[in-house]
Amino acid sequence: MYVVATAGHVDHGKSTLVRALTGMEPDRWAEERRRGMTIDLGFAWTTLPAGGTVAFVDVPGHERFVPNMLAGVGPVPAALIVVGADEGWMPQSAEHLAALDALGVSYGLLAVTRADLADPGPALARARKEIAATALGEVEAVPVSAVTGAGLPELRAALDRLVARLPDPAYDAPVRLWVDRSFTIRGSGTVVTGTLGGGRLRVGDQLELAATGEPVRVRGLHSLNIARTGVDAVARVAVNLRGVSRDRVARGDALLSPGRFRPTDLLDARLAGDPATDLPATLTLHVGSAAVPVRVRPLGPDTVRLRLARPLPLLIGDRALLRDPGRHHVA
Repeated sequence: MYVVATAGHVDHGKSTLVRALTGMEPDRWAEERRRGMTIDLGFAWTTLPAGGTVAFVDVPGHERFVPNMLAGVGPVPAALIVVGADEGWMPQSAEHLAALDALGVSYGLLAVTRADLADPGPALARARKEIAATALGEVEAVPVSAVTGAGLPELRAALDRLVARLPDPAYDAPVRLWVDRSFTIRGSGTVVTGTLGGGRLRVGDQLELAATGEPVRVRGLHSLNIARTGVDAVARVAVNLRGVSRDRVARGDALLSPGRFRPTDLLDARLAGDPATDLPATLTLHVGSAAVPVRVRPLGPDTVRLRLARPLPLLIGDRALLRDPGRHHVA
């Protein structure tokens, strides 16, 4: 399986495009369907022409829901960037791209949607220029209309080429499954979902809850709505936890291989964006599906010490994002 997140400005047709590609409804809430606007993360999947399965994490485009977008993009290796031909490059196009760049997402594809409403050429040229200046570099671009179906076969073929370039996952890596949903199923108990970026999960495995360090047992696994005895990265996965109440695990928590992580609330970080002296004293750190307030202390022009409001299970070399919610700015 391959996992790809959408990215792009509100009303540029991300969910409509995912719906056209998969035949599935990514908007899970009645309010989303009523308003015609994605509020939280959505999930859908399809089989590509070459036979592989791609699962989409569909993210909201409105600036009020950027934390939800970051929770979905954080653990995902590739992005489908969506820009509307009729509006072109917009503020959330830029913020979503900055987020992908900060998180080190280096595999992507550009879809210029609503090509039935306007000439896609100008939007395509501007978007490719903006994307080329980031870790994504030069990306393939496909004009498309989810309404007429024009360009959908070409986009499916481009997705095949994109996933063929993705690096092999680290199957022997420790599990760190960032939780993006938590809910209860009658008769089964608590279920959490996330994108498994590395390692393997098996029914019966013992894991740790990052928030508390307590041991938990995997009662059952589902992937793409099919019960599994085991799931290998990279994959969307739902984990049924034995004996864990829903209020003990939520978005931003993580399931961990026992003894492989040491949660910390103090770390030094190297900046790739704004100079350390230009940062405000308080920001929000986004990593995986977590969003945690941090206090910032400059240590040098491109180095800061971060004091986290709560410990997180981090590793040396992790990519994270510092965001100023008040200015809607990625540091």
